[in-house]
Amino acid sequence: MFKQAKLAELSLEPAVCPRLCLLKREEGEGFGFCLRKETGCRGHVVQQVAPWSAAERSGLRDGDRVLEVNEDFVDNQEYEKVVLKVQASGMQLCLMVLSAEDYELAVSEGMDLMVLARVHRGEGCARPRLCHISREPGFGLGLSIIPIEGKRGMYYLNPVSEGPAERAGVQPGDILVWINGVMVSTLTHSALAKMVKRSGEFLTIMVIDNSSEVSYSRRRLPILPAFASVHNLPYRPKTLHLVQGPQGYGFLLRQEKMPSGRIVHLLREVDPCSPAEQAGMEDGELLLAVNGEQVENSVHEDIVSKIRQSGQQVTLTTITIQGRDYYTQLGFSPLLFYELSITKRERFPKPSLPHKDVQANLPCPRLCVLHKEDTGFGFNLACVQNEPGTYIGQVAAGRAGERAGLWEGDVIVEVNGQNVEQEHFEEVLRLIKKGGTPLRLLVVERTGYETLRRSGLPVNAVLISHSIQVRTHTRFMCTD
Repeated sequence: MFKQAKLAELSLEPAVCPRLCLLKREEGEGFGFCLRKETGCRGHVVQQVAPWSAAERSGLRDGDRVLEVNEDFVDNQEYEKVVLKVQASGMQLCLMVLSAEDYELAVSEGMDLMVLARVHRGEGCARPRLCHISREPGFGLGLSIIPIEGKRGMYYLNPVSEGPAERAGVQPGDILVWINGVMVSTLTHSALAKMVKRSGEFLTIMVIDNSSEVSYSRRRLPILPAFASVHNLPYRPKTLHLVQGPQGYGFLLRQEKMPSGRIVHLLREVDPCSPAEQAGMEDGELLLAVNGEQVENSVHEDIVSKIRQSGQQVTLTTITIQGRDYYTQLGFSPLLFYELSITKRERFPKPSLPHKDVQANLPCPRLCVLHKEDTGFGFNLACVQNEPGTYIGQVAAGRAGERAGLWEGDVIVEVNGQNVEQEHFEEVLRLIKKGGTPLRLLVVERTGYETLRRSGLPVNAVLISHSIQVRTHTRFMCTD
């Protein structure tokens, strides 16, 4: 009853009206504004809108408060995560904002800003979906693409029941928006068929249901990958939380030139038993972000400085080179759909572990490193049906899982450095199969996991640093 009343109230309230600002920038151009988080105040404040910039052209104004970034509600999100969403948006960025006056009025009257944003967007509008489809013998892609009569450049989809496309998230009647980075509105049916045929063993498409497509058209919004939900993309970034040992972090950061000519920053020479290896770092990974700040296009020396200024702990976001190539083909950043877990830290570089008295009363996560045997890893997974979260079902006696320290009932927090607390069973299983050997699982016994969640502390490898002796052989070092 309360939400229904609040919706009715908001729909009749002309004084508080959000605005949509679609920012389109050119190659080499920024969006032309700054974002600030005021200490002790709600909201993210737009500042320094540059004349003639993409921000000014979109109608963005100094003092505006950002409610949504690419249709994600961000008013209650951490500043670092909001900045990362903006940085990862690519060439177009959609912001829903309130003027400073409207924002103060809405807050003072106790309005639910999330409901306000949803009412402005319209009920029943679902996100587009990014679906990665793998060809299978006997099925192919399991998908028919059918032109919509009388609508040039529009196609609807008919997936085979229980086929690869349907399992990837495609639903009957979905409208095809985008295929392997190309908007289909520019393609004839024959050109589209050729593209699908040449796609090889895999295809990534963006689809949307018919009523939601009508909603986007009504609001004159393009349907962008940044708006999409993702189902089963094959590559994802991972977050590494490193706590410095006596001899440093134990890896080398090196600037290298790829065959394509692209300059990248790679993690190399990971020392055995170092903090880097314990965090799940692997040789050859590409560095995307430092403490939640995107660094792919940064000068090498600036990245080195950021890591050193971070003090005794640092959070790195990485991806494999193959994964980066995949996102390059699709035309957007790997960080676009990545929810970064940034370890809380003091204003000045100090380790931000919980106080020892608090630690003593909290359960400790365990990092279990498993080496695959001929018969597998020696454990089974289990889950609560239709809910995120996966735990260890059975552990075979004397096998790799038991020797690594897995216990029956352990909750799986990370797989090879990637947080999986909100992932469903199928995705966790896919990551384990894809990860190869050694397999690194961060786990917590079930009752202890609930205790940690109630404590408000992020459950990650940083929490185990007080209980293990980390042996390192070299230091973090950077070269050109």
